[in-house]
Amino acid sequence: MTHTEHVDVLIIGAGISGIGAAYYLQRELPGRSYAILEARGATGGTWDLFRYPGIRSDSDLHTFGYEFKPWRDEHAIATADKILAYLRETVSENGIDRHIRFHHKVLGAAWDSARASWTVDIERTDGDGADPELVQISASWLFCGGGYYRYDQGYTPQFEGADRFTGRIVHPQHWPEDLDYAGKKVVVIGSGATAVTLIPAMAGTAAHVTMLQRSPTYVMPVPAKDKFANTAKRLLGDERGYALTRRKNILKQRGVYTFCQRYPKAARALIRWINAAKLPDGYPVDEHFSPRYNPWDQRLCAVPDGDLFAVLGAGSASVVTDRIATFTEKGILLESGRELEADIIVTATGLNIQLFGGMSLTVDGEPVDLAETVAYKGIMLSGVPNFAFAFGYTNSSWTLKVGLLCEHFCRLLKHMDDNGFDTVRPEFAGGQTRPLLDFGAGYVQRSLDEIPRQGVDGPWQMTMNYTVDAQTLRNGPVEDSALRFGSRRTAGDPDPAPQLVL
Repeated sequence: MTHTEHVDVLIIGAGISGIGAAYYLQRELPGRSYAILEARGATGGTWDLFRYPGIRSDSDLHTFGYEFKPWRDEHAIATADKILAYLRETVSENGIDRHIRFHHKVLGAAWDSARASWTVDIERTDGDGADPELVQISASWLFCGGGYYRYDQGYTPQFEGADRFTGRIVHPQHWPEDLDYAGKKVVVIGSGATAVTLIPAMAGTAAHVTMLQRSPTYVMPVPAKDKFANTAKRLLGDERGYALTRRKNILKQRGVYTFCQRYPKAARALIRWINAAKLPDGYPVDEHFSPRYNPWDQRLCAVPDGDLFAVLGAGSASVVTDRIATFTEKGILLESGRELEADIIVTATGLNIQLFGGMSLTVDGEPVDLAETVAYKGIMLSGVPNFAFAFGYTNSSWTLKVGLLCEHFCRLLKHMDDNGFDTVRPEFAGGQTRPLLDFGAGYVQRSLDEIPRQGVDGPWQMTMNYTVDAQTLRNGPVEDSALRFGSRRTAGDPDPAPQLVL
C-alpha cells in the first residue's frame, strides 16, 4: 500500500454529478488540483450501467442537462445513448477525462484533524480480473458524486417458489446481453419508471408483455419533443434557446408539483381523465391507473408520446393488478387464483439505496454513523469536516440541484481561501429532525434508518424547491452560525503531502 499523492479535492464517481462537480471546480477554482475516482471502467454512471431495452430519462433534458451546456437534440425525453454521448462530450471538451481514474473503488476515508486531510483507501484493479491492489490518496476535500443506490445489486423481494420457475428471471439493473425475448411471453413485475419504460420497448418484439403490479402508479404521457424548445433554438440559437427553455421548464415542473400538492383531488381527476383519453373505451382505468396515494407523494412516471398507452391499446401488452401468491413452473400464480404464464420474468422491483458507494467514514478515529448525522444545506453532514456530497431533486430534474450544490461548494472553497481557512464542519446544535427524504417510494422507505436525517428549519432542511435553493445556494451568504471554520497553518505543523500533478 502506497501513500504518495495528495489532491485538493477528490471527487468520487464519474457520472452526471461527478462530471458536473469537476466542471464547476476547474472553472471557478482553476488552481485547485482534483482527481475523479470511478469504480467502474467508463464514465456516465447510471446511463452506462443500465442496459435494459428502452432506457431513457424521465425528466426533460433541458433541465436534466447542465446549465452550462445546451442540450441540442430535438428530443427532450432522451434515450440513454444520447444522454451518455452528451455526458462524454462534456468530459472531453473540458479536459475532464485526464483527471479520471477508472477501476478505483473507494473503500473508506479517514479524517485527521492534525493534518487537516482525508486519507482514502482505494481498491484498484486493471479491469481484467486481476487481483485488486490497495492504494491510498490523501485529499483536503471529498466530494461524493456517486448517486444514491447500489451499483452492484438491485432490489428483489423474496418470491416464494422462484426456484421452481423453469424460465428466466432477470433484474433490469443486470440485463443480460444474450437475453432473447423475441416471440416470448414476458411478465414485468413492477409499475415504476423502469417497468413503464420496458413494456413499450419490449412489446413490439415479444409475443406479449404483461405488467404485473401490486398497486397502480401515476403515469403521465409527455411529448418526446418539446416544440417550444426546438422553436426557441431555431429562432434564438442553441445557447439562448436552451436557457429560455430551461427557465420555462423549471417553472412548469414546480407548477405541476405545487398543483398536485395543493389540489390532490383535482390533480387525481385530471390525470385520470388524461389516462382514459389515451386508452380504449371501457378500459378499467380505475383498477390499473388509480393509485391509493396522492399525486407526487411518489414520483410521477412519464411516458414519452404515451407509448405505454399505445401498446396497451394495441393489445401487445396488458396490465394486471394483483398480488403474487407464488411462482410456478410455468409462471406466476396470483392471489386471485389466476396464473400468468411466462417464458421470462423481469423483476422491475426497484433499487437499493447506498449513499457514498458504501464507503466507511471516520473522523479522528471515530466511525461516522450516517444515521446519526444531519444534512446541512443538502451538501454537507454534521460533524464531518471537509466533506461534500451531491443529492438531486426527487420532485424535479436531479441535475437542477446538483448544479446549485456545485456552485455553492466552489463559493465555500473560495471563502476559505480568502480567509485562510483549511477546515470547515457543520455543527448541529440539536433539535427536532425528520427523514432526509419526504418521499413515499419503497426504496426510500426501506432505507430511512440507514441514511442521514434533516432538520425542520434553516440550513438543516433538505429543500426540494429550486427557487428557494437558488436563493440560498447561489445567492445566499456562505458564512453561517452552524459552520465551524479552522486553520491548520500554525508554526510547527508538518508540510502537507506532495501535490499530485495531472
